[in-house]
Amino acid sequence: MNYPSEGNNETIPTDFDDVVQHVSTGALEHDRIDALLQEAHERYADADEGLLAHYIPILGQADPDLFGIAMSHVGGSVHTVGDCDYQFSIQSISKMFVYALVVQEHGREEVRERIGVNNTGMSFNSVMAVELNNGHPMNPMVNAGAIATTAMMPGKTAAKKWENVREGLSAFAGRPLTLDDEVYHSESLANERNKALGRLLKSYGRLENDPHDAVDVYTKQCSLNVTAHDLAVMGATLADGGVNPVTGKRVVDADVCRDTLATVASNGLYERSGEWLFEIGIPAKSGVSGGIVAVAPGKGAIGAFSPPLDMAGNSVRAQLAIGQLSRAMGLNLFASAPEKRT
Repeated sequence: MNYPSEGNNETIPTDFDDVVQHVSTGALEHDRIDALLQEAHERYADADEGLLAHYIPILGQADPDLFGIAMSHVGGSVHTVGDCDYQFSIQSISKMFVYALVVQEHGREEVRERIGVNNTGMSFNSVMAVELNNGHPMNPMVNAGAIATTAMMPGKTAAKKWENVREGLSAFAGRPLTLDDEVYHSESLANERNKALGRLLKSYGRLENDPHDAVDVYTKQCSLNVTAHDLAVMGATLADGGVNPVTGKRVVDADVCRDTLATVASNGLYERSGEWLFEIGIPAKSGVSGGIVAVAPGKGAIGAFSPPLDMAGNSVRAQLAIGQLSRAMGLNLFASAPEKRT
């Protein structure tokens, strides 16, 4: 099966109508986090919907039973359940963090003008979206925009850009991240579409440097190993105004976090982004290895991992678990409760 399927009307999977919804703009209830994570994990561990990402050979060999959920609070605590220490390639989740690094380097207006922030409404690797918009990549969460964003990383050589990407994402995670050579090699043999996107962007003047180098750095970026625990900490850094809550070190400025989360909210789950925001109500970014990170500004972030994907390339179990947790913890940004009057 080819992923994703353009024009498919499948919606975000939901199965939490019976979960009592809490509405909160205040602090998280720490004493409930572990129990809520355990409940979500137990509820969806046996969900068998979705398929592996066979179009990238190495990802098609993943264990479909893997499932981990982690939550990092802006106060520094990290709560985990399941396979939270299992390493997998970060894939497209890297886009949001590289975007933050590039906005930090160049400023929001230059990046918005060159990359854009609007949803294409098409698949993440669409060539048509670029052609229909006069070569403009539209947003940094689709492949064309991500390649253009990675090309804007500081560094006079591809090697230096790559090192800056690795160091920047490591700062978000709070530990040194390493390249998965096997995934990188597998993706390099299967990324002809991304190479075509790079050449197309170059033809429209959207890339200043060599398109092959830009795609290669982007491929390495997607091949960095992370865990669900890492994703939670990385997301919590954006929730904490750019300060890593575990290391206490500032990675990016607070206004960069705001702009990044706004862009992720409208584009993070590709053509399913509107459905996600409507149902779940928090910015989130997915990757085809099965990871999703969802960020509750000022509170923390959830990192979830399970390889089987829906037709848009988003982990089925991770969506369900984060959906339940968003409702149970009162994370929906658009929810409110009537003021209590005496």
